[in-house]
Amino acid sequence: MARKEVVAVTAAVVTAVAAAVIIGQWVRRKERRECATPVSKLWAVADALVADMTAFLSATTAAGSCGSLNMLVSFAGALPSGEEKGIRYGANLRGKELLLLRGTLGGNEEPISDVHKQEISIPADVLNGSFKELCDYISLELVKFIGMNPGEETDEVKNLGFTLTRYVEQFGPSSISAIQRKGLANDDDDTVLKEFLNDMNESLESHGLKIRMNVALVDDTIGVLAGGRYYHKDTVAAVTLGMGTNAAYIEQAQEVLRWKPSIPNEPQEIVISTEWGDFRSCHLPVTEYDAALDAESLNPRSCVFEKMVAGGYLGEIVRRVLLKMTQESALFGDILPPKLTTPYTLSSPDMAAMHQDISEDREIVNKKLKDVFGIMYSTLAAREVVVEVCDVVAERAARVAGAGIVGMVKKLGRLEKKMSIVIVEGGLYDHYRVFRNYLHSSVWEMLGDELSDHVVIEHSHGGSGAGALFFAACGNVKT
Repeated sequence: MARKEVVAVTAAVVTAVAAAVIIGQWVRRKERRECATPVSKLWAVADALVADMTAFLSATTAAGSCGSLNMLVSFAGALPSGEEKGIRYGANLRGKELLLLRGTLGGNEEPISDVHKQEISIPADVLNGSFKELCDYISLELVKFIGMNPGEETDEVKNLGFTLTRYVEQFGPSSISAIQRKGLANDDDDTVLKEFLNDMNESLESHGLKIRMNVALVDDTIGVLAGGRYYHKDTVAAVTLGMGTNAAYIEQAQEVLRWKPSIPNEPQEIVISTEWGDFRSCHLPVTEYDAALDAESLNPRSCVFEKMVAGGYLGEIVRRVLLKMTQESALFGDILPPKLTTPYTLSSPDMAAMHQDISEDREIVNKKLKDVFGIMYSTLAAREVVVEVCDVVAERAARVAGAGIVGMVKKLGRLEKKMSIVIVEGGLYDHYRVFRNYLHSSVWEMLGDELSDHVVIEHSHGGSGAGALFFAACGNVKT
């Protein structure tokens, strides 16, 4: 064997041995221990969430709440009963994108049918413009959308449901639209809600559309909850697990001391957006990587729960762990891959693909390391390290999210008394099978055989953005 070949083989063996050593170190190192989520830890997180929810609801003013949550009273009208029928239109604003939808509700809890969708990129000048400019743009796109997806033509005015999906990009939230900049995402501001509702309906009428918004804009998670209630009356909460995360649930009106209804007849139940991305607690399994990510983000010291759970950050946490391991040992050879030092290079879909690679040689991991980080050569042992890191980060995120779900149901006092359905939507839950399995198993472990049947987690109905269609079937809210 030539000297060059001997050197190459020796280097490969050394790298493989180093990678194997790193695997053992990773199993034992404090960072992995800090990521651990035993059932006792999950219950501590759930109880802390319940305490923060209770603190918010019992405070008479925002300043009076001592918890980390700033929940929003997002909906004060009747949720769908399952008897609603007919065509509904929906609009879902997601960062720089607008999703338009049309679907038919069959009533009697029949599945939604004849769903048409179109995603549109919103020009920057419209995003940065006034309410009126945004409303006119949406109305014009609706005219085009209806022309391409014609339905039954009647003189009946149809409802438009409008939902807002908060999207996470590198280092923080996405571009701030006119809606978010003016505070429309905060449903406590009746004045702003009325302004948008009036502008939208005036624009729809001026464009000759027989469509009206009869309810105000809400977080997309509220729409997911409306869809769940359409299909089953025992639906009590909804969770979004995508690039960002949020949860909404149905609360008894008498529990919300700070809520002052602006309609004559007070409802028995209202929907609350928990804004649980902001949740923070000493019981959360935070590591040095989370702390560094938070410090370097656009919104340091906020969205602690979201940065631990949401897809917009999971790949970045994995990258940071791999970077430190590479700096401490020659995991990928003697030269530090430049792209491994670039924040947010690894997306959650690429992370999921590597994590779920079951091939004997981890071929998908090998390909992703090349495509994403420019790592042209890696040993099998190094690829196993990558899969292990992905597993630890994904498992922690899913189990912490599961603890949040149990916490919401516990807050409602339903764990031991009634069956509760929680609807989950979002890319992490939809497409990341291992993440989804970890989420379900965490709930089962927390509740045990006796209570696990009381909490049922179901996938959302109609797909992404479809909550706007179900929301269009809802009754009037405070506006």
